[in-house]
Amino acid sequence: MFNVDIQQKQYKTYVLSDNSTQARAEVLPERGGIVTRWSIADQELLYLDEERLTDPSLTVRGGIPILFPICGNLPDNTYTHNGQTYTLKQHGFARNLPWQVSRTESIANASVTVVLTSNAETLAVYPFEFRLEFTYILRGNCLELRQQVVNVGHEPMPFCLGLHPYFWAPNKKRLEFEISANRFQDQRSGIMHDFLGGFDFDLDEVDVLFREPTASSSAVQDYSRNLQVQISYEDPYSMLVFWTLKGKDFYCLEPWTAGRNAINTGDRLTWLAPAASLSTNVRLMALSL
Repeated sequence: MFNVDIQQKQYKTYVLSDNSTQARAEVLPERGGIVTRWSIADQELLYLDEERLTDPSLTVRGGIPILFPICGNLPDNTYTHNGQTYTLKQHGFARNLPWQVSRTESIANASVTVVLTSNAETLAVYPFEFRLEFTYILRGNCLELRQQVVNVGHEPMPFCLGLHPYFWAPNKKRLEFEISANRFQDQRSGIMHDFLGGFDFDLDEVDVLFREPTASSSAVQDYSRNLQVQISYEDPYSMLVFWTLKGKDFYCLEPWTAGRNAINTGDRLTWLAPAASLSTNVRLMALSL
């Protein structure tokens, strides 16, 4: 049996549940359309910094923030289009703006669809008219994120799309990674390194880019909780970022369609023609080991 309930907390919260697996996910449309929680049988899968969540002036650190229309940051937070310079902060604006709920379902699954459309605030920093739709679908041990980007303007629209899931990991040294790549780039230094299946969690920060993964899925075993998390994605997602901080009980494994500064360099940047749309999908699964 599937349910979609609405709870009025600080933010209106849409609670998706699947009673057959005791799965639950929470979505906050007005706080960036973000998934804040995902659990199965009372086992929390996502990390959430509650203090940052309750402060509207701060970006949310936790859950699954949405990255659009850029992933990562830009030099001096600026880019140029048609000879004009615009300012965009790290990861764009989608994770900071209120989204609108367009529909829910609780028959074949538990789902909620949220929508963000261009407005005066977005046009001031990103001069393109768009409609961004995310449908969160909970069924069994899977959380699916169906996405559609529509260009509702009159000129070609460039963008990047990404997700920034924070997975809860109380003991990161008990993690084992299955990522189909032999090398990664340190995003702070730009230096390439061989990937030997793990990371140095004694560093203050780990921020690396897998530019050429050979498969569109990855998995992480958490032996401290006898848990495996899988993430799979469709085109135009083409790269993965791994990020974590020392002393914090999370790691992020982030699918991106393009890397930092792509809106300036054009590298893997997606362009949509007027009236065109793009649909893609990311699936998260949690399995017991």
